[in-house]
Amino acid sequence: MESGYPVRQASVRAHNLALVLRQVAAAPRPPSRADLAASTGLTRATVSALVDDLAAGGLISEVGPAPRTGAGRPAVGLVLNGYGPAGLGLEINVDYLAGCVVDLSGTVRHRLVLHGDQRLLGPAAVLDAVAGLGARLRAEAAAAGRVVAGAALAVPGLVSGAGLVHRAPNLAWHDVDAAVALAGGPLGDLPLTIDNEANLAALAELDADGDGLDSFVYVSGEIGIGAGIVLHRALFRGARGWSGELGHVCVRPDGPPCRCGALGCLEQYAGQEALLRDLPAGETGLARLRDDAALAAGRLPAAGTSLGVALAGVVNMIDVDTVVLGGIFGPLAPWLAPAVEAELARRVLTSAWSPMTVRASALGPAAASVGAAGAVIRDILAEPAEWVRP
Repeated sequence: MESGYPVRQASVRAHNLALVLRQVAAAPRPPSRADLAASTGLTRATVSALVDDLAAGGLISEVGPAPRTGAGRPAVGLVLNGYGPAGLGLEINVDYLAGCVVDLSGTVRHRLVLHGDQRLLGPAAVLDAVAGLGARLRAEAAAAGRVVAGAALAVPGLVSGAGLVHRAPNLAWHDVDAAVALAGGPLGDLPLTIDNEANLAALAELDADGDGLDSFVYVSGEIGIGAGIVLHRALFRGARGWSGELGHVCVRPDGPPCRCGALGCLEQYAGQEALLRDLPAGETGLARLRDDAALAAGRLPAAGTSLGVALAGVVNMIDVDTVVLGGIFGPLAPWLAPAVEAELARRVLTSAWSPMTVRASALGPAAASVGAAGAVIRDILAEPAEWVRP
């Protein structure tokens, strides 16, 4: 019995550290030690010791006295430390690389985007480039006094838990071991997570929205189209972790061929290349489509109809009440959303008494990289004991 006591004691301490840190993170105003004791049910002495440990680990810091709620001297408030451990989020997409560093509160402190067609390069060159971008961001964070605690990479494809990219059709990647490739580079000393970009973007949207969203489909509109599905505030990955391939849902069986090998996939009607067909390439075309109302009104409703057809099947199957349009779909939502809503109203069985909400992403194109960095932060908040000395 005696040999197990220190282990149980450490487990209780780890649980209590996480409990206190979560309370600080979720509080609408900086809580005092007394507030934390009241909200957690722990004694004031225990809370005080835990707070001291979290502060010593760089996870929380003190701010000016919290607003007074009664007689006596105002108590010191506690907040997440903006200069504590930070998360590095990276994204590989077809026509750009992106990355950001976020602090414990989820605030973006550093961000870089490199535009360029990644299809012109092999997987090794792309992974080298994104590692270099991450190294630049890590150096910026260090210069500002922040320590990057870990990294996460968002990829537009089917990813296993071990970091193997089984297939990314729009990049022409097959069975690329991204985790092994990155392990030998400038980020090799960091804990690394690799996930689908739409999944990470959906989690970022969930964090950014607070308590408003519960169950929704996040649609990532780029050259490819992906979806992150959130049910009761938890990401739904499917049996093998590969859910959300909305872009390869068939909307017209006799349609044009897709890079995945099938015919009539949604990407051929609503993906970025379909929207910009006959327009200038890159940001120039996107800006023109976004800023020219007549042009947008002429070509976007048809894409919205195709998107609505695909989403109606998803909604009928999993019963969510909100669709969030992300990526390039976000700024184009004024023209896409009405057509999406019309198809959902026409095709979703429950729409007559439970209408759907369709809205633009709160984070825009940054959602995937912010969600990747947020994955690191969520791990720290869940297990802060690793940052606190016994």
